[in-house]
Amino acid sequence: MRKIKLIILVLLIASVTNLHAQKNVSSIKDPLIVAKLIGDKLIRETPFKYRLAVQSNTHLFNDLQFVDFGRTFGTKQPAVAYAYTNLTVNNDSDLSIQIAHNDGCKIWLNGKMVYEKRGKQQLEIKFEERSVEMAEEFKVSLKKGNNSLLIKSETFGNEWVVYLQPPSLKGAVINSSSDAPSIGLNAVPDVDSKISELTNWLIIGPFANPEGKGIDTFYPIEKELNFGKMYEGLDSPVTWTIPKIEVLGELIDPLPWGTNYTWNYHNGGVAWAMQQLSEASGETKYNQYATNFCDFQLDGAPFVNYQVKTLRAVNSANNGFLFSPLLDFTLAPAIPFIYKLRKEPAFANREEYKTYIDRMLKYAKADQVRLPGSNIYTRLTPEKYTTWVDDMFMGIPFLVQASQYANSPEERKLFLDDAANQAVKFNEQVWDPEDNLYMHAKYSEKAIKLPHWSRANGWAIWAMTEVLMVLPRSHPNYKLIIDHYRKHVESLVKLQNQNGFWLQVLDRPDSREEVSGTAIFTMAIARGITNGWLNAKKYKPIVQKGWEALKTQIEPDGTVHNICYGTMCSEDVEYYMNRPFYDNDTHGLFAVLFAGIEMQKMMLRK
Repeated sequence: MRKIKLIILVLLIASVTNLHAQKNVSSIKDPLIVAKLIGDKLIRETPFKYRLAVQSNTHLFNDLQFVDFGRTFGTKQPAVAYAYTNLTVNNDSDLSIQIAHNDGCKIWLNGKMVYEKRGKQQLEIKFEERSVEMAEEFKVSLKKGNNSLLIKSETFGNEWVVYLQPPSLKGAVINSSSDAPSIGLNAVPDVDSKISELTNWLIIGPFANPEGKGIDTFYPIEKELNFGKMYEGLDSPVTWTIPKIEVLGELIDPLPWGTNYTWNYHNGGVAWAMQQLSEASGETKYNQYATNFCDFQLDGAPFVNYQVKTLRAVNSANNGFLFSPLLDFTLAPAIPFIYKLRKEPAFANREEYKTYIDRMLKYAKADQVRLPGSNIYTRLTPEKYTTWVDDMFMGIPFLVQASQYANSPEERKLFLDDAANQAVKFNEQVWDPEDNLYMHAKYSEKAIKLPHWSRANGWAIWAMTEVLMVLPRSHPNYKLIIDHYRKHVESLVKLQNQNGFWLQVLDRPDSREEVSGTAIFTMAIARGITNGWLNAKKYKPIVQKGWEALKTQIEPDGTVHNICYGTMCSEDVEYYMNRPFYDNDTHGLFAVLFAGIEMQKMMLRK
């Protein structure tokens, strides 16, 4: 017996050694084992916690800047204070600046007043899809080199902050910084470089605001920048200092695409995939990962709210969880929450999940912007009423889940009808009938044909399969959707290359082989075979070839290669051709997980 045990141990060691010696997992026959390798890596490497760090500082004026006098001076009585910085440009240039502030404010550029507003007023900023918008704007003419900027701000005893940003940020997703001015203290004489690393601003105050006229009361600061000198302040002498430097909670070791637990659609997608993997494998640890993701977001919401609203760190970690009018941060990442509510009738914090999902259900019905005349989900970026094919996935699968979760037959019908209608109506907007592929997006006001990006086509076909799995065959939209699904599949199979991959830009033969699109197409076609929508004999070789291609990009430790980074929509095909690829980007991980699960189902189908 002892000899038999020794032989078994040797064989096990040899098996493990052989597995780790492989460069990928091509020899593994069971798709679920491959999916579990990825799931296990996610479990090992996702901490679901924050780390503390000093608030980061950028010296390019291509992002939101603010001076929070209230956090520094803490006064609850009328007062005045100043902030100073430099704007530096390579050439003479004109610049528009958006501004938001409470109460009165004056701004001087190189000693000349360029903005003033008096009287009591509330701070007004509006959180849009991917930006903060401000109602006020002023223009400045910058001379080549350094330009001094002096802000004078008053408070009547309440909020006390000034926000500035270039208006090019309004609605922007990807910003070019090539022409952005530099901002900060690097060029200010007698200021140590360590100070400029921490902040872009010097501030001084508080000064008295006599009879509410402090904004027009002259203080020597308006004529001199003198260090080492004391001035008569509100309650005591004051001198130049820096704003309060905040310590923020950040996500741990983010990569360019983020982390496994950043709040966004693809990490919500990973959690949803892990729920599915748990069901397929019978192993609860994968479902626990999804629960950890959801609980981390719910538990951290007050902390995120504090950072965004009290510390003014509007771009801090997981800010999108609070509320963002964008499907990427609302319905799509909410799927693992509603799925858990559907599948688990009792768990400790179920009421918290339900409260959150009730908000998302309202958002799905009434708050997300829709395209006039079509009633499908659309966006205000990069232009008003830009319809993104991405939003087929960002919105429709949640509607399908909502149709299964809702309490009343009327609500269930409402959500399912909405999902089916959108699946049909999106095709009227972003489907390219000349090439039988999806364009990435469509502008309402411009007749421009956008490229056939792989992952965008993936989002579309994925959404259609989610609808088809629950939509009754008697539904008036069923035939329209399944016919379109089949038409899309026919186009896609012609574009699969000899290695089994689909390319980053589907109809550009010189484009790179890309994993996320390949995974989604493999999943969606396998799902079609399993559900009887497609002829198994014809399409099985396609999906098997796609799955074998995917396995060449997966390491035994669960690493997945060659996933396209997150992508804005663009009219320029070269933009897509040149997008960076990364390992383990969750845009692709959850697609590969779903592909493995659907491949397993297809193989088990009799």
